Amino acid sequence: MKHLIIIPFLLIGYFAQAQIKGNATTVSRQNIISSEELGNAAIYGKRIQSFRRQNLSPNAVITIDVKALNNVIADSYTAIFNVTQIGETSEETNRLMNDRMNKVKSTLLSKGIPAKDFVIDVISFLPVYETVVERKLFSKKYNEVPKGFELQQNLHIKFNKVEQFESILSACANNEIYNLVKVDYFINDIQAVYKRLRVEILKILKDKQQFHSDLGFDIKDYKPLIADMEYCHFPKEFYKNYQAYNSISLEAIKKNKGVITAKKQTSYYYDPISFKDYDMVINPSIVEPVVQIGMEIKLQYHPKPKEQKPIEKEVVKTNIS
Repeated sequence: MKHLIIIPFLLIGYFAQAQIKGNATTVSRQNIISSEELGNAAIYGKRIQSFRRQNLSPNAVITIDVKALNNVIADSYTAIFNVTQIGETSEETNRLMNDRMNKVKSTLLSKGIPAKDFVIDVISFLPVYETVVERKLFSKKYNEVPKGFELQQNLHIKFNKVEQFESILSACANNEIYNLVKVDYFINDIQAVYKRLRVEILKILKDKQQFHSDLGFDIKDYKPLIADMEYCHFPKEFYKNYQAYNSISLEAIKKNKGVITAKKQTSYYYDPISFKDYDMVINPSIVEPVVQIGMEIKLQYHPKPKEQKPIEKEVVKTNIS
């Protein structure tokens, strides 16, 4: 009887642990389907393979590589909105557009965003046509005639804090501006970021060289070859999409009725570079999307050929009588 009581608790603990593992993955991978990962079996197979240990193959070449990553919070941002305005005349179209822009600008000024950080980029200003049917006794024609004008602009808004973006969205939405094109991230002194990465990489490199020296390898007996790389990635490069994978209706099973499948909305999430392959990560715990700047260096030490001592030839003396 005691065994029967223990078993349900063990099962509850097992399912609780499984649920924790499921939620720990990105956006609960059990509920995601994309073009690259079709179902749980494919994901599970990939994860199993990545955990397998690689077979080590010793050789005479010493390879030392160091990878460093810096998650940098941007110093400033620029949000770009696309705005379209139509009107019966060019004057009316321009006036309606200016009214919307001025209202957004005045709202943002009250939120601490100066006028110099509010820029308008005119894209197009074109007449709009409609088709009019011209009927005759035995035929009819379709003629395009001017109906109005369409003005299209891009609105560039610079801000320095992420918290200001909510006010920007609200001001634009209140004036029927919904088309957010993109948000650009900017770093004032990117060379300072690379300089810090170089300093950190040198520290790790010296530690790894010392490790090989402790194993009995004298680096002086090897000829070094070097390769290095720098890169910078912005958040817009790492947004992925997914859709709800399961559509289950228990009521439909009970009532033995069909299910009309609803259209699944495509959702997006930020999936930055993983830290698992890096020796050092600056600012590893991130909450907001960041600019990821990395640097890698690889050294290969090939054994120097041993110097061969010249062979002394013996001189044979002969007596000539």
